[in-house]
This record gives sequence, C-alpha cells and structure tokens, in this order.
Amino acid sequence: MSFTLTRTNQFSAMKTLHEAQKRFGWLSPTTISDIAAATSTPRVRIESTAAFYRFFHTQPMGRYRVLWSDNITDQLQGSRELMQAMCEKLWLEPGRVSEDGLLSVDTTSCTGMCDQGPAILVNGRVITRMTHPRIEAMVELIRAETPLSAWPSEWFVVEDNIRRRDVLLDGKLASGEALTAALERGPAALLDEIRISGLRGRGGAGFSTALKWAACRDAPGEAHYVVCNADEGEPGTFKDRVLLTSFADLVFEGMTLAGLVVGATKGLLYLRGEYQHLLDPLEAVLERRRREKLLGLHILDKPFDFDIDIHLGAGAYICGEESALIESLEGKPGHPRIRPPFPVTHGYLGQPTTVNNVETLATACLIALHGGAWMAGIGTTKSTGTKLLSVSGDVARPGIYEYPYGIPVAQVLEDAGIAGCLQAVQISGPSGVTLGQDELNRRICFEDVPTAGAFMVFDCTRDMFEVARNFAHFFAEESCGFCTPCRVGTALTAKLMDKIAHGHGSPYDLDELLKLREVMQGTSHCGLGNSAGHAIADTLAKFRPAYERQLMSSDYEPSFDLDAALSQARQMTGRDDAAAHLKST
Repeated sequence: MSFTLTRTNQFSAMKTLHEAQKRFGWLSPTTISDIAAATSTPRVRIESTAAFYRFFHTQPMGRYRVLWSDNITDQLQGSRELMQAMCEKLWLEPGRVSEDGLLSVDTTSCTGMCDQGPAILVNGRVITRMTHPRIEAMVELIRAETPLSAWPSEWFVVEDNIRRRDVLLDGKLASGEALTAALERGPAALLDEIRISGLRGRGGAGFSTALKWAACRDAPGEAHYVVCNADEGEPGTFKDRVLLTSFADLVFEGMTLAGLVVGATKGLLYLRGEYQHLLDPLEAVLERRRREKLLGLHILDKPFDFDIDIHLGAGAYICGEESALIESLEGKPGHPRIRPPFPVTHGYLGQPTTVNNVETLATACLIALHGGAWMAGIGTTKSTGTKLLSVSGDVARPGIYEYPYGIPVAQVLEDAGIAGCLQAVQISGPSGVTLGQDELNRRICFEDVPTAGAFMVFDCTRDMFEVARNFAHFFAEESCGFCTPCRVGTALTAKLMDKIAHGHGSPYDLDELLKLREVMQGTSHCGLGNSAGHAIADTLAKFRPAYERQLMSSDYEPSFDLDAALSQARQMTGRDDAAAHLKST
C-alpha cells in the first residue's frame, strides 16, 4: 500500500493507523514501516503509538473482533455470564484468537452504553442489550461469516434515553441562532457574557471557562486552536454520547463560539474510539454546516474563518486528560504532559489551545443567545446553569437527566426510580465519591458533590467490595504507565483486591490498600493515579463489612469472640487447657 501523508500532518498520520487496520485487520511490522515512511516519522514513534492504544492491534486478530464491556453496570446485568456462554458455543477461550483466525473475544473498559447494557463492540460497531437469544443468533452469523452489514439492524440501535430535559436539552435552539447572536455581540462582548454567566467546565474539574478562553486568546502564537474533549471514558458516563447524537449542532456551534473568542481558525473534536458509530453522522453535520455558511471561510458572510476536523481515538481512558488528549491529537501515545506550561499557552502543536468538554461548549450557545445574567440565575451561586447526569445501575429508568445545579441526590433517585433498597450511589465514576444511604440530602454542585456526570446506583443486593474491585481493575488497565506510583500502585491495588476476593486476605491487606492510595494520591503524575484509590477508601469507610466478609472466608473473624475461640480450641486439641493452646498459636 502507499501513503501520501506529510510529517506536519500528525492528525492524518493517526488517522492512517485506523485506515490501515480497517483495511488489513491489524498493524503488521511492514504496515507500521510503510506508515512511518509515508509520514516521514521515525518508525519507533509510529510503533509506540500503535502499541499504546487498545483498539490498535500489532498482532493478528480475528476477522470478527468481539469486545464485551467490563464496566460494573454491565457486569451486574450479566455480561460475564453472557460472554462465557458465547465462548462456550464457539469453543473459544476469552482473550484468545480462534485457530482459524475467524474470531477473537475479549473484554474492554466501559463502552458508554451503561443505560442499555450489556453492550459489546464487534469490529468497532456497538451492539446494546445483549441477551442469550442474541448470542445464539450472533454465533450462527459469525460461523457463516456473514458481514456486519447483513446483521439485524435493530442490534445496532443506540437510544438516547433522555428522561428529564431542562434548558440545554429542550431542543428549542435553532442551528446558527447562537452564532448569529455572538457575531452581533463581537468576541470581547461574548467573553464578557461567558464571564458573567459563571460557566465552569462540565468535564469534572470545574475550571472557569471565561478564564481559560481569555488566557488562550491573550497567549502569543502562530495559530490558536479549539479542542472539544469528547473522550468520556469514565465508567458510568454517557451524556456526551447523547449530545453528539442528537445535539451535534450545539456542540459544533459552541466550538465555533470558542474559536471566535480565542482567535482560532481551526477546531478539533476528539471522539472516543468506542463512539466510532457516530463518526459518519458527525461528519455529515459538519458538511451541512459548511453548506449553510456556519463553518469555513467568511462564516455568515462575516470576516471570520473557522472549520472543524474530527479525530477518532483508539481506546485510552487517559486521553480524557487534556494534555494526554493533545499528545494523541499529535499522533503520539497519550501520556499526560508535565505542567506548566499549560495548553492555553502551549497546546496542540505547541500553540495556544483551549480544551473544553462537550457539555461546556454546548452550554456556551445558550449564553451567547440569552446572556450571562440569564445563565447566572439558574443553579447555585458557584454552580450556575444545569448539569447532565448519566444515571445507570439499579434504577427503573436509566438514562440522561438534566437538572439545575443544586439538585439533591435524593431527587435524582426518586425520578430515576429505585426498585428496592438503596445501598450506595457512585457519583462521577470510579474517580468520584461513594455516597451511602445517610448522604442522600447532599447536592450536585461544585460546592458539595461535583461530578463529570456519572451517577451509578447500587441496591442492597450488590456487593460493594466487588464494585470497588471492578474499579481497581479499571485503573490498573487504564494507567498509561508514565509514572511509577500509578503504574505500580494501581497494579498492586488490583492484586490485593483479587487476593482478598480469593479468600487469602487479612486485615493487614486492608491497611495496605489505604497506604497505596495515600502514596498514589500524593505522588502520581496526573489525576488518574491521584484518584485511583478514592472508591476503595470510600467503600472501606462506609461498607467495611463487605470487605470483612471476604476476610471471613479465609477464617478471619472481624471481631474476636473469646468464648467461641476457646470452644474451638478445646475441640481441636481435646484439652481443657485451651487458653494455653491459643497463646501458643
């Protein structure tokens, strides 16, 4: 094969890895060498990039590549049992490629389908609501080598499941309406409105959008860039998927507004690899906006040029961190950068770059149209506007809920419908906070419980130790390996949780889990390692019996009962001198 990319076009070099793998099924040494030559890039850089991402394969894979979502909500819906059933029918071990090269079956992290799981990816295409009958039919289609285009179309349906709408999801904003208002205001006045609104980042950190845009605008550089972070890899989060599916115009218009303010002519949307099914529809929206003069040269016949490209990720949770995302945009492994400098001054290609979340950019459109004071009147003093929550788990109505900031957790649970006894709510995914039954009066806002959007519910039948264990394996799998505290700490944490689960744990191991969390939190390079132990610390503090039950399976008693121990010693020794025996052992 031949390539015509240039070294300066790192975006296309990354895209070529996707195209080459789609064509050949995997990235062979010869293919990697060809790409390196075509992009005038050192081969080691292309090879390291291909090896870093989960969805790039440097070894032969099955012609049908099935990946089961291993998120805790999928597990609770039976994903592991379903995967085992599929493997048994195909005479295949998970994680292996069949001898004839037809099929491979494995797990992957959260696919962003927590409201309609269990979900799988087949050659990058998402299939939701897996069942035993679907497995039966799918196995026959695979054995017959039926192309995916001939599989039942209803399997590939992804629903929005919008359960509650507020100002962002009411659907009343027409395409181009916010942009027209912004051009009439001018970039300086628009930035003032963003500042008045108090808009903060919806990706979790909550940084002031106005401060970020102003810093990027004022930074010297040959070019300025706008990046939309659509790499929502946090388990339990799927709000951005819905915005990109049904509100793409809002997202692209928000990016254009950011470009107007910071003086950028180019925007990049980083789409997570699990959302590959959205790529073609999003490209179609971009093409339509160009025809409508909402993108491209002389937007709406004004002296303003701005266009957007879409970059498809390849399966790496760490790329949700803004500097790792920029590294990926440049065709590199997604290792977080050392900061400072920050992206607003030294971002994409070393130029000033603002990186904003999908929801943040969509919300900017409302401010452009209605003004900052209007937005400031919604929510709380320090958390203005509304927040999208991705509700999943043990609720009757999983899906997307939009509320003004300040909503009590209890209200969300009531609206979503709790079928049985509530045990816990995991807010903001594994890196967030675990709330118990006595904390439901807490509020969703930056003043109390901030969140990127995940809202996972667990009833009283769920084992919170297994929930935390799933999270531990998630972080161990997703650590980029850049720094030792995170690389080693997450692996040791996962191994300790497995040790406890297999009946070999002790109280010492519980203490070690907390010590590992303390080390990672204080010394890790980025937020992944710093937050990797949150769920374990929370569940140990609030649901310790779930851990102690695991220790009991290895003959550990959480509270020492002297009378029971004396009786056991008498039975074991046949002696009345049980106390002496206990002392000796």
